[in-house]
Amino acid sequence: MSNFKKQKSAGGNRWSPEQSPERSNDRPHKKSRPDGKPSGGFSKGKPWLKKSAAEDGPFYIYGLHTIEAAFRNPERTRHKLLITQNALRRLEERNLKIDVPVEEASPRDIDKLVGKDAVHQGAALLVDTLPEYGPEELQDGQLVLALDQVTDPHNVGAILRSAVALSADAVVTTRRHAPEEGPVLAKTASGALDMIKHVRVPNMSRFVDEMRDKGYQAIALDSEGPNSVENTTFTDKTLLVLGSEGKGVREGVRKNCDALARLDMPGEIKSLNVSNAAILSLYVARMKMGLS
Repeated sequence: MSNFKKQKSAGGNRWSPEQSPERSNDRPHKKSRPDGKPSGGFSKGKPWLKKSAAEDGPFYIYGLHTIEAAFRNPERTRHKLLITQNALRRLEERNLKIDVPVEEASPRDIDKLVGKDAVHQGAALLVDTLPEYGPEELQDGQLVLALDQVTDPHNVGAILRSAVALSADAVVTTRRHAPEEGPVLAKTASGALDMIKHVRVPNMSRFVDEMRDKGYQAIALDSEGPNSVENTTFTDKTLLVLGSEGKGVREGVRKNCDALARLDMPGEIKSLNVSNAAILSLYVARMKMGLS
């Protein structure tokens, strides 16, 4: 390979403390990535098989877009890259600084690690969960999207991707009844998880109050809203609140919002998947707020 030696890493298949900082499995690591991680060789051998669950410690994310975004995010702690030769060439073409030990793996090796149905594109990266953001970090934002108990990681991942595409400042989810950060959410977001603030709050109703205190106008999407989104007045700081497809925004959260708005569809189908509703409402909000 162009920038990597083929060599056996000390300790065989496992990364050593000298290669990457170890962390205990009983407490998530919340610190930002330290500067100057050592780069590793390209060694051959079977991948270190570890359970891919964020709450159990480091976990594997997969897919080239997802891994590229993780390498470009200074807040992401990275440990080890398992990758095929072809996938490594494709990453190197993107001018990435690969600052972790690299181990050559076959597609079948990675299948065993992340699941045979996962579209991993020949690459898996061992990472920690991202540092947590709090509502206080949204003071200077303009457009924030809040998801009230949206539980499907595929929907939340798609919404994260749309929020990045439409330059939202953050996506907010509840601590309970929302997906944990993990491989499925990261893959579905296609890198967006490392490109936007993801705030998790214990109480959505209280969060809406806090955001209103920070000068945000809170607008909840509701099929029974008195006005369409297009006919709703937007201020220069907007919090959009969307609920689950079954229940919508909960009553206690709706009551704390400044306005309810509906998405009017001209076709025979009047309701949308929550991820589609999110991208439409974000787009309309940007237009109404005069954001370029």
